[in-house]
Amino acid sequence: MSKEDAKVVIDSCPTAWGWVGIASSPSGLLVLTLPEPTQERALKPLLERWGEAQLYQDPGLEGLKRRLQQYFDGQRVVFDEPLDLTGATAFQRRVWSAVRDIPYGETRSYGQIARQVGSPGAARAVGQAMAANPLPIVVPCHRVMGSNGDLRGFGGGLDLKRRLLEMEKALGGREDNA
Repeated sequence: MSKEDAKVVIDSCPTAWGWVGIASSPSGLLVLTLPEPTQERALKPLLERWGEAQLYQDPGLEGLKRRLQQYFDGQRVVFDEPLDLTGATAFQRRVWSAVRDIPYGETRSYGQIARQVGSPGAARAVGQAMAANPLPIVVPCHRVMGSNGDLRGFGGGLDLKRRLLEMEKALGGREDNA
């Protein structure tokens, strides 16, 4: 385990939709899991990556945990925690920043995000950045759709993506400035 890995904190949060696993470093959030039926399943990928030595309840994450619970209760919340995007490419950082700015209840297309980050024609690359997003919900990749409004890939599956968008009342309300 590296010195940096020793500083990673792993925690979890129960929500109305299931357990969310959280990994953070002194620089910010590293990984957030989508809701799982059990705490063990939510923590499994984090513990596999960083080990059990760092598992504990971090008082510094209480605000995030409260907002995650509110979000999954259907409330509008803002996730403004700092992110630790160590290892992300410059393109991924630009894409994730743009996606983080999509307001609750709205969607954007992959092409719109590509244009917004200065890479028109890179819609597929935006899709790849979405697939690599380690912080779903905080970086709301579920709000990114196909150009015709169709649901496209999502790490938690299209049913979960649809449920999230329905909760946010975003289906059918896509902003399209193409």
